[in-house]
Amino acid sequence: MAVEKKLASEAPQAEGNEDSLIMSRMPLWARPGYLVRRLHQIHYALFFEECAAFDITPVQYGLLTTLAQNPDMDQNSLGRELGIDRTNVADVLNRLAKRGLVARERSKTDRRMVLWRLTTEGEKITGEMYEAMQRAQMKLMEPLRPEERNAFVTMLMRLVDGNNHLGRTIFRPS
Repeated sequence: MAVEKKLASEAPQAEGNEDSLIMSRMPLWARPGYLVRRLHQIHYALFFEECAAFDITPVQYGLLTTLAQNPDMDQNSLGRELGIDRTNVADVLNRLAKRGLVARERSKTDRRMVLWRLTTEGEKITGEMYEAMQRAQMKLMEPLRPEERNAFVTMLMRLVDGNNHLGRTIFRPS
């Protein structure tokens, strides 16, 4: 840690690019990207701890809750809603379909389009998981004071919105 601090403080000055040069020599724990990735790992661990009985991943639960709120969505729309690519959406849908949690149906207006919806079992497990998922979210936010929690989520939303166009898959909520 002392070496990393020394490197950051001794970073040579570059014209017009001082911030990026300093950021490249910052200790890991001062890099926003590293911290977001680490927080993501922690969230996954908390989610799996709280939701282990359901054998559902966070991405699968995101898809289930999206379909609970917006039944009859096509694969592309689900991907945009969740910010994940079509291939991953197809994989998640197929895994959930094998478990009987989602079902596909041809659109009545466009027979080429396949629409997805929750099955009765999918609705049941989505509802049953809600409290466990909420516990994971609360544990994640526990170190923050209540007034900091809203500010933190607001800042995360601003960062995602402001950088959304840079992602591999553009997140487009309905």
